[in-house]
This record gives sequence, C-alpha cells and structure tokens, in this order.
Amino acid sequence: MKLTIFGHTGFIGSYFLRFQKSENIQLVDKNLLNTLNKFHINADSYAIINFIGKAHDHKNTNLVNEYYEVNTKLSNKLFDLFLESNANVFITLSSVKAAADVLFDTILTEDHTPNPNTHYGKSKLLAEEYILSKKIPTGKRVYILRPCMIHGPGNKGNLNLLYKIVIKGFPWPLGAFENKRSFCSIDNLYFVINELIKNDQINSGIYNISDDEVISTNELIKLISEIRCKPALILNIPKNIIIFLSKIGDIFSLSLNTERLGKLTESYVVSNQKIKNAINKPFPISTKDGLIKTFQSFKNEFSNI
Repeated sequence: MKLTIFGHTGFIGSYFLRFQKSENIQLVDKNLLNTLNKFHINADSYAIINFIGKAHDHKNTNLVNEYYEVNTKLSNKLFDLFLESNANVFITLSSVKAAADVLFDTILTEDHTPNPNTHYGKSKLLAEEYILSKKIPTGKRVYILRPCMIHGPGNKGNLNLLYKIVIKGFPWPLGAFENKRSFCSIDNLYFVINELIKNDQINSGIYNISDDEVISTNELIKLISEIRCKPALILNIPKNIIIFLSKIGDIFSLSLNTERLGKLTESYVVSNQKIKNAINKPFPISTKDGLIKTFQSFKNEFSNI
C-alpha cells in the first residue's frame, strides 16, 4: 500500500515517517510545491496525506496572506491532484480552530457551526469548504481531521514554553484560572490516520481528533513538577491583574499576550466520540501518559537547565 505524503519535514510528518516503510512512500520535496501544475501522483499511490500547513502564530508576525496561500490555496490544489489521481484515500489536517477559536461552556463536536475569528482558522475553514463542495468519485474516501493541540516528542508549541517556565523555577502565576482542555497526543493522531487508511468502512467526512480525557493547566504544572521530582509552585494572582499584564504583552510583543493567555487558561473541550465510534477501537495512549511522554522528551532536551 503506497502513500504520497506532502509536508514530511514538519513535526507531524516527520513523526509519521518514523514508522512507515520508505519504499512505500512518495515524498514531495518543498521545491516541487512551486510546480504543482506539472506534478503527478504516482499511479500506484493508494493514499494521499497532506501535512502541510501554516501554523498559528501567537506573536502575530506572519503575513495574513501566508495563511491563505498555504492553508487554503495549496490545500485545494493538493485535493484537485487527488481527484485526478488513482488514489483511493485523501487525508488532510485542518484544525479545531476552523470551527471555533473560543468555546463558551460547551463541548466542540463536528456539528458545531463554524465561526473562526483568526485568519488561521478562516484559512483552514475555506479549505474544508472547498473539499466539501466537490463530489467525491465512487471508490474514493476523503477525511478532514480537526486535531486540537497536538503534542509529542520534538513539539515546539505552547507546552514547550510551559515546561521551560516551570523548570526555571518560576512560580506559575495563573493558578486562579480554572479550566479544562483537550489535547491530542501525536501517537493517537498517528493511530487514527493509519486506521483511516486501512479501513474502507469509515465514512468520508470531518472528524475531531483529541485524547479521551481533559486536563487543566494547573494539573499540567503539577505533572511537570512530578516528572522533575520537585514541588509545584502555583500562585493564585487575581485574574484582573493577569489580564492587564497580558494586554501590555500585546503592545510590546511579550511572551504573555492575550492570545497566549487564552491558550493557557481558557477551557476548550473537544469531543472525539465520532472518530472513536467510526474506528471502534480504543486509542493507544491516555492523555496523562501522552503528556508524560512529551514532557520526558522536554526533560532530555533541557537537561542543562
């Protein structure tokens, strides 16, 4: 079963390749992306996987059009290539942010009416809408995956920043914020992608991807401290003071700004029930075990701190 993979050098793509036989994979080099009009999928390719994406930039340094060029236009072109090819399966990574940037006392399901506020979310949603507007030929399957915050060894996102703050001995100042968040272990994402490739009984469509359990930021701090064999230092500074400081961070482009504060303290619970029902198998790793695996990799990376 041969695969064609776009975006194999990124965090998710490179992780995926660790467990795949290279002789069964067509890798698309970055240089080919500029000449996609002349590019052809291998005739014997069974599945096309799109890992390419312009990540959400919390420092707001990206140009707006970059999101739409990569997350929308390039994604659309790759889907067109799939429709023209002999491949049976198309899998593309969208994001829960294509549905909602903020959730207010609700659990995100695939039935949620999309209303993204950021260009990142809007660009992802436009790509979804393009795919859904096309008629899928008989014998082909199309999966749009909406993972929440993905983590794993080698990840450089917000969990990485959180870990560095804790191990440097700084007290966690956001203890007053009580939240519940969904995360997505890269092991569970890898498991889902493989099941979608192999199981032709799973219907095409949009699927949220998240771990089974939710966890609070304060619990994350305690978990990091536990791994480091040190007590958790959590302060309950009044929320209004923290919010004021985050707004200063917006002005001076500091690490703590309102968007990052939201990432770290807001509740964002994602339902994975649809994909669990479709696969009908348990996920291979729990939320806690997946996070421990991620934090252990950080421990090795920052062993000199």
